[in-house]
Amino acid sequence: MIRTEGVADVTEETFEREVLGSDLPVLVQFTADWCGPCRQLSPMLGEIAREETGRVRVVQLDVDRNPDVTVRFGIMATPTLVVFRAGEPVKSMVGARPKRKLLRELDEALAPAQR
Repeated sequence: MIRTEGVADVTEETFEREVLGSDLPVLVQFTADWCGPCRQLSPMLGEIAREETGRVRVVQLDVDRNPDVTVRFGIMATPTLVVFRAGEPVKSMVGARPKRKLLRELDEALAPAQR
């Protein structure tokens, strides 16, 4: 599995607690060892994890080793990034993207809901 400093690995056994039960919003990278764009994205996710500490947690889940969670959330491609807030997926992004774009999309997903 791709190892990224500051980005925790989650599994089917820990997903409920680490992602759905988190007090903070969580950015999940659905990844795979064989995925080139996933490896490209990993260092940036490590930077975001450090820069956004206290605002969002960043974790990764290997789609090959955790098929139940992958199917449950309809993940069809890697990398897919999903922002979970209060246990619910609120934003899904497929494919690698520049850091600036990812941060903008993350800001949108973390903004308080408009009434």
